[in-house]
Amino acid sequence: MTDAQVSGSRARTRQAIVDAAIEVLGRNPAASLGDIATAAEVGRTTLHRYFAERADLLAALGTEATARLDRATAQARMAEGTGASAVHRLCQEYFDLGSLLSLIFTEPETGTGSTGGGCDPDFAAMVERGHRDGTIDPELPVDWVQSLIWSQLYAGWSYLAETDASRHEVLRLILRTVDGAIAVRPG
Repeated sequence: MTDAQVSGSRARTRQAIVDAAIEVLGRNPAASLGDIATAAEVGRTTLHRYFAERADLLAALGTEATARLDRATAQARMAEGTGASAVHRLCQEYFDLGSLLSLIFTEPETGTGSTGGGCDPDFAAMVERGHRDGTIDPELPVDWVQSLIWSQLYAGWSYLAETDASRHEVLRLILRTVDGAIAVRPG
């Protein structure tokens, strides 16, 4: 086996562990490393070769969360269209992150800081553009809109886990709620 094949195999195994951890911990934050190893279809010893302690795995999950959130944010094209249409796209992209969002909400040790602590300048610009173009209620501060989005995504994933609703239906409910909440009210 070549060094490239070994490196590729190690990278795939590491990614399988990270992906499994996102799914398992997103559903059950108290899950054991053994549960994660089982979901990743690796032995517990193999998991410990990649992540000696739970804290090491959580740090890797934080890095993965940041990368996935950055990709979803870029795919939402926040600088395009009306402010409200950009919020709509952002909700769709973030919804597709599923278990990762659940993990972020339940495991602050991942260190992403993505659900609080002020708004990213691009997010703020999107909401402020919506204020100016008349598609987002100007009485709603940027931080409020951000909190609204996070809360609705969390509510959606909780609802999806607790009911037999389809992903499509839950996303429709999230978008309807967010669209209605940020809409300009007739004066």
